[in-house]
Amino acid sequence: MVDGDETMHGVPRLDRQAQPQQLDAEGRPLRPQRAPEARPTRLQDSFIYLSIVALVCGVIAITALELGSPMSSLLVKVPVLVGGTILLAVTADALLRVWRSVAAWRALDAGRARFRLVWVVVLAGSLVVEAAIMLVVLSA
Repeated sequence: MVDGDETMHGVPRLDRQAQPQQLDAEGRPLRPQRAPEARPTRLQDSFIYLSIVALVCGVIAITALELGSPMSSLLVKVPVLVGGTILLAVTADALLRVWRSVAAWRALDAGRARFRLVWVVVLAGSLVVEAAIMLVVLSA
């Protein structure tokens, strides 16, 4: 005998059949929105402030270049050194946080864990690009 939900009584339930899920008030599957962070990183509390300093250093260096300063000028090199170092530290900190979240989400939702793994790759790539740009400017 088959019910309206297409399950048969007296027959073993197969893995491919839909499993009952808890639903929220609007009928959507109930999933956690956040995974708890067990070990905060060192720069977590000052992440925003350090990012602002890196942004201001970038604005100074780009403005100096736009106004005609050569890349070998101290007006370009000093902000790139200061802001780039901070940006590398902040990006490495973010990479660590996202990497830890991959492990935390793997147990809760594999799809969200894979999505965060993509961000780990993006952040690792941005670290390489940031370091390359700093090397180009500082070697000029």
